[in-house]
Amino acid sequence: MLRKPAENPPWNKNQGRHVQQPHDESDTNIPKKSHYFSASRYYCVETICTPCSAVIAWTKFVKSESTTNILKFLEVVFSDEELRPDYICIDKACKLLRIAVANGIWVDWFKSSHFVVDGYHYTNHHSDDYLCRKWCNPAPQDGSAPNLVYIAQDRNAFNTQACEQLNSWLGGFESIIKCMTPSNFNWFIHSMIFYHTQQVIKRQNSQNFSIISEDFEQDDGLL
Repeated sequence: MLRKPAENPPWNKNQGRHVQQPHDESDTNIPKKSHYFSASRYYCVETICTPCSAVIAWTKFVKSESTTNILKFLEVVFSDEELRPDYICIDKACKLLRIAVANGIWVDWFKSSHFVVDGYHYTNHHSDDYLCRKWCNPAPQDGSAPNLVYIAQDRNAFNTQACEQLNSWLGGFESIIKCMTPSNFNWFIHSMIFYHTQQVIKRQNSQNFSIISEDFEQDDGLL
C-alpha cells in the first residue's frame, strides 16, 4: 500500500517513533586515555652513499639526527681506517668537526678523512663561521683541494648531493612506508635501496662500456 510522506495511519501506532536498540545507547564505559600521543616512530633513515649514488650502508635514528649518532654510525661502517673515504660530505660537517674536536677523536678521522658540507646546504651556513668556511668548504677556490673542485672549469669534481637526491627519491614512498610495521619497513627500505644500487651499478657499467667502445673506434681509425 502506498502512503503519503509523513502520513501516520491510526492503525500504525509505532509510525514516526524510533525504537531504541542496545547498540544505539551511548557507551558510558569508555576507558579514559591518560594521553593522546601517537605511536612511536623513528626520526629518520640515515644513508651513506658514494658520489655515483650507490648506497654503502643505512640505519635508522630513533630520536634525532644528532652529531653523536652520526659519528657512531660512521665509526661502525668505517671501523677500518684504511677503508675510510678521503672526503665525507654531509650537511652538518662543521658540527661534526666541532664535536670530534671536543671529544678528542678528530685526530683519528683527520688522518684519513675530511668533513665537508655538501653544496646544497653550504649556501645556508653562516658566512662568518671560520671553521666551516676554512675546513668544510666543498669548493675552495684557492687550489687547496684539487680533488674537490676543478677551478679552471669552475665545477665540482664529483656530486656532493648524492644522499639528498636519494632522500628525495625515497620520499616518494612516504605515504606507503609511514603505515608499515617495523619489520615490513626494514624489508621495504632495504629492498628499494638494493634495487637503486643495482640500477646505479648497471648504469655505471654501461657508461664504462661505451667509453671503452669509443676508445677502440678511435684506435681503429688511427690504424
